Amino acid sequence: MQTKLLVALFSLLLVACASQPTNISSDVPGFLLGLWHGYIAIFSLIVGLFNDVRIYNFPNSGYLYDVGFVIGFLFCLFTLLCIEIAVVD
Repeated sequence: MQTKLLVALFSLLLVACASQPTNISSDVPGFLLGLWHGYIAIFSLIVGLFNDVRIYNFPNSGYLYDVGFVIGFLFCLFTLLCIEIAVVD
């Protein structure tokens, strides 16, 4: 029990030291770029295995970028599902 507690406290200590870079640019991606980045996320992941390509843009505008990214990703999955259904039929 004590070992698990010490591991948990040490992990929390390491995570507490993490920080993100500050946003120095005023031109950060918002909802529309989040939508696009979400839509191409699967393709970016495949390309990222061979090149230095990121799927998620940082720094971004925060909540709006995240919402756009999730909607774009879901739309991409929906598109791939529709293509799969069309090919099977």
